Amino acid sequence: MAAYRFSHLAAVVFAIIALLQLLRAIWGFEIAVAGEIIPLWPSWIAAFVAGFLAYLGFTASR
Repeated sequence: MAAYRFSHLAAVVFAIIALLQLLRAIWGFEIAVAGEIIPLWPSWIAAFVAGFLAYLGFTASR
């Protein structure tokens, strides 16, 4: 697989993750892991980080 294709694929995956994290943070979906409810604030951080990684991937795939 060529490097630009890998960068583009990774960027798409990170963009989807960023969108899902953003939707969770906005709509307030609850997620429970081993009976513990995960707070919403980590979703804001995860959305920002995944969005930034998607941006880097899209710029690297040009």
